[in-house]
Amino acid sequence: MKYKGVDGMDLKQFVQLLQTKLPENTVFENEMMKDYTTFRIGGKADVVVKPGSYEEVAIAVKLCKENQVPYYILGNGSNLLVADEGYRGVIIQIYNRLDEVKVEGNRVAAQAGALLSKIATKAMENSLTGLEFAHGIPGTLGGAVVMNAGAYNGEMKQVLVSCDVLDEEGNILNLTNEQLELGYRTSIIQKKNYIVLGATIALEKGNQQEIKAYMKELMTRRKEKQPLEKPSAGSTFKRPVGYFAGKLIMDSDLRGYKVGGAMISEKHCGFVVNDGDATCKDVEDLIKHVQKVVKEKFQVDLEAEVKILK
Repeated sequence: MKYKGVDGMDLKQFVQLLQTKLPENTVFENEMMKDYTTFRIGGKADVVVKPGSYEEVAIAVKLCKENQVPYYILGNGSNLLVADEGYRGVIIQIYNRLDEVKVEGNRVAAQAGALLSKIATKAMENSLTGLEFAHGIPGTLGGAVVMNAGAYNGEMKQVLVSCDVLDEEGNILNLTNEQLELGYRTSIIQKKNYIVLGATIALEKGNQQEIKAYMKELMTRRKEKQPLEKPSAGSTFKRPVGYFAGKLIMDSDLRGYKVGGAMISEKHCGFVVNDGDATCKDVEDLIKHVQKVVKEKFQVDLEAEVKILK
């Protein structure tokens, strides 16, 4: 395909450009996106870039913008549904290589690609309490900040001190908790198209055994109530004001309802799961059906929480 760059370069030329500006084993072609998402759904992406530093993230973004190449910032793909046709552009995966976690006193500084479970475990090992709620959330720090992730009466807003972001002009900014404008599944980062690079979290000293026990308890509760044994993108719908999405879906007699390989979980109706070779279209059609039925039965609009990339 031809990208609409100033020189009209094709994909091969653009890949070569990326390879000249980034370290070896950073640029990958024709990667199946089902291997990059917890839904295990999605066709090929033209290019996947796996930066190992803030500077490499900035370089990749800058090259995409200069050459008008579409790009998407990806963590570990825990809240993402990718089209069966894949993605025509560059996936910049901030995960694995950007996952450093450091503890100093009661503060934890982590890069955006670090899994929340890794950060919570590191906090526990240093007898720091306040992040136990995040132990079972299957996302990265970057995604958690963007969406103000939360569970079990805890959310990122309660523990975040500041966040390093890359703005649209390529500048690295440090935003305070207040500047992040964190709300229910929202933040200033979405509104201004910032890219999270890292963050600092403030916790409190606690008893390591008690912290560990509470984390274990929360994980047990998750396993009992959530369909962790099947591929999914977590909670499929945002919580409507005054309701619970899962209960509305259950009360609409949709437990176990299937479209192709996509199914409403029998364990928790707030989850759409991949019950075997589900396609993106299967999931989309199922989501639309659920929204239609719940609207007709309860006059409540369900908003999808999972992001769809096409």
